[in-house]
Amino acid sequence: MISIESARALADAGLRWHPVSGDAFRIERSGFESDVFTVSDMTIEPHEFDTGTILGFNGTTEWALDSLALEDALWMPREDQLRALLRSTFRSLTRQGEDRYRVTVELNGSPHSFDAAEPADAYGDALLRLIGLSADSPD
Repeated sequence: MISIESARALADAGLRWHPVSGDAFRIERSGFESDVFTVSDMTIEPHEFDTGTILGFNGTTEWALDSLALEDALWMPREDQLRALLRSTFRSLTRQGEDRYRVTVELNGSPHSFDAAEPADAYGDALLRLIGLSADSPD
C-alpha cells in the first residue's frame, strides 16, 4: 500500500480523486490517524452534489459519522491505479534486492527511474514527476 506521505504528496500536487468502489482512503481528521477505509457500494458510497462529492457512510451506527466531504479524505491509490495514471510513460517495475523496487518511465524521450521500499511509492514518485512536468509545460 502507498505510504501516507506519498499519497499526501500526490494530493498536494493536484491529483484528483473520483471515488469508486474498492478505493482506499484515510480521514484527515484527528482521531482517525490509524484507520484506512474502503469505498464500497454497501457501506461507503460517493454522492455527487453541485457543491462537491460527499462520502456517505451507510449503516454505521457504531460511530457518529454519517458523511464526509471529499476534501477531508486522503485517497490511498493502489499500484494498478498509479500505473494506469502513468499511461504510456510506464516502462517497467523491477525488484532491486529484497526491499527495493524500481519503476522506470519515459519522460520527454528519456528513461527515468524511481526507487522505493514499496512498489506503490515508486509508482507515486514517478507520477509526482509526471504531474510536475505537466504543470510546468505550456498549454
